[in-house]
Amino acid sequence: MFIEKELVVLKADINSELNVLQCHRTPNVVSHNGPFSIQASSAAYSRYRSLSMNELSRMRASYTSIGRAHKRIGYEIGYPKKLDKLAELIQANAKVTDGIVAVMRRNYSKELSISSTPSWPAVRSTATETSIDSHCLSRTREALKHFVRDWSDAGISERSVIFEPILCALSTISAPSSRSQKRVLVPGSGLSRLAFEISQLGYDVTACELSAYMNSAFRFLLDPDTTSIVNQHQVHPYAHWWSHSRNTANLFRGIRFPDIIPRLAEDEIVGLHLKEGDFLALDAPDALTGSARDTPKGYDFIATLFFIDTSVNILYTLEQIHKLLKPGGTWVNLGPLLWCSSAQAQLELTLEEVFDAMEAVGFSVAGGRDGCDSDEPDCMKRRTIPCEYTHDNKAMMRWIYEAEFWVARKV
Repeated sequence: MFIEKELVVLKADINSELNVLQCHRTPNVVSHNGPFSIQASSAAYSRYRSLSMNELSRMRASYTSIGRAHKRIGYEIGYPKKLDKLAELIQANAKVTDGIVAVMRRNYSKELSISSTPSWPAVRSTATETSIDSHCLSRTREALKHFVRDWSDAGISERSVIFEPILCALSTISAPSSRSQKRVLVPGSGLSRLAFEISQLGYDVTACELSAYMNSAFRFLLDPDTTSIVNQHQVHPYAHWWSHSRNTANLFRGIRFPDIIPRLAEDEIVGLHLKEGDFLALDAPDALTGSARDTPKGYDFIATLFFIDTSVNILYTLEQIHKLLKPGGTWVNLGPLLWCSSAQAQLELTLEEVFDAMEAVGFSVAGGRDGCDSDEPDCMKRRTIPCEYTHDNKAMMRWIYEAEFWVARKV
C-alpha cells in the first residue's frame, strides 16, 4: 500500500527556494550512518521541538532589536502575538514528531542502541553543528509536508496530477485479472502513497525508500498504536516558512491526516511491501508463488516519480532499473531533472542526453522519443506534465516543474 524589490534581495530569495527544492528529496546514495540514517533521523525528530524553539528565540530577538517606533507598529499589527502563536504550533507539530520517535524506538531498537546521535561528519565545529541543525529541521519539516501531499485531502489535487499518468499507464498495460501475479517496484517511494495506489490496482507492489525520515514517518501511519482512525492527526506544515504568505490564517492553518489508513501486506490481504534501503543495492526478486515454472526473476514494472534526478550517477540508476526488470519489462517515469548539487552529482544530463543514455543501456521509449507513434495509447506516450511538489496552494509563489513522463520497455 503504500516550497523584492532590489535585485540582490530577489536573487537571494530565489536561491533560497532552489536550495529547498534541491534538498527536499533524498539523494540516491548508500549511507549507513549518514544524514538519512535511522540514528540521524531519530535524533532530528527528537530535536524538532528544541531546534524550532531555538529558531523562534532568534526571531524574538530580531523583533526586540528593532527601534521603539517600529516595535510599536509591530505590536499594533500583532507581530508579538504571531510569534506566541508559532510557539503553540511548534508544540502541536511536536506531538507528531514525538509519535514518530516512539514508533522508531519500537521498530529500530537494535539500530538505535548502537548510537543515538548522528555520526556525520567526523570532525565538527560550531558552523558544522549549525549546518546539521538546519539539515535536521529541514528534513523533519519536509516530512510534515509529505504527510499533507501523500495522506491528506489537501493533497488530492497535487497527487492527481502526478499520480494519474502513472496509474493510467499501469492500468492500460495489464488486465485486472493478471495483476496479482505481476510485481511493481516503486523506488524513492517517500511516504508510499503512490505505491499504495498502485497496489489498489491489484498489483504486488514493493515500495523502496532509503531515507529513514520517510520510512519512520510512514511507519507512524502503519502502526495501529499511533494511527487507528482517519484524520487522527493534525500538522501545521507551513508555519515555519513566512515568505510569500498572504495572511497569518493561511500560514498557520492546520491540516488533518491521514485521509485513509494504510497497512502492509503482512497486516492485511493487500499487495504492498516496504523495503527500507538503497535501491542500487536491490536484487531482482524471485517469481511470485503460483507463477509458471519458467517465469524469470525480476519486476514486471518499475514506477519512478521525482526520482531519477536524485542520482549521483544517473547511469548507475538506469542500469539498475534495467537489471531489475524482467525481459520485456516496463519502466514508467514522471519527474524533472533537478540534479543533486554539483558537489554530489557526477553526471548532470540534459533530457535529450537522458534518452540517449536510456537507449545505450537498453530501453525503448513507448510511442517514440517524440511521443508521436500513433500505435500507442495516448496515456502511454511521452509528454510534458506541469506539476508541483509539496506546494502550499495558498501561498503567493508557485514553483511549476515541466516534468517529463515516459513509458520505456526493456529490450
